[in-house]
Amino acid sequence: MATSSIPQDRRATWIALVEQHIRLENEHDLEGVLATFGDTARYDDEPWGEHYKGRDGVRQFYEQLMKALPNLEIEVQRRHVAEDAVIVEVMIRGTHLGGWRGLLATGRRVEFPLCGIYTFDTDDRLAGEKIYYDRGMVLRQLGVFHEPLSVLGRIGILVTHPITLVRAFARKLRRVIDMFIRNSNFG
Repeated sequence: MATSSIPQDRRATWIALVEQHIRLENEHDLEGVLATFGDTARYDDEPWGEHYKGRDGVRQFYEQLMKALPNLEIEVQRRHVAEDAVIVEVMIRGTHLGGWRGLLATGRRVEFPLCGIYTFDTDDRLAGEKIYYDRGMVLRQLGVFHEPLSVLGRIGILVTHPITLVRAFARKLRRVIDMFIRNSNFG
């Protein structure tokens, strides 16, 4: 990624701000985390398609997160500086002890990789944070998602998708009947 046109002092400012931001997240300091954002604060949780705009929106996201994972730990694995952003690859860890996205606390531990992209405003404050992670992995660790080919996955499909299963069976039955007709003297 290109970094040559970004002045070295500005790169250092961005990196320091992202490091401070993550440290404050690990300290569960909501006000400190919010202070790292500028006036155009935005938080994008891409796996859920949710976008929080303004300081109040960003506060809402972090209040939910810190309630759901009160022992949240973020470990930086790698950091990259791009032309207009700092990108971090992290490992998220915590115990699901509070409600999250309609799911009551499960008491289960989660651990998953996440990629965060931080952009900056003209005052070198965070303009936005955009995150990407495997939503299915998180839900599986919380015990609410099962692979479709597992026993629990098949039961889940049977219970939650009866119409889909009936349609799939009807399509399969129709193919068998069509094949029978083509191979017989009836057609």
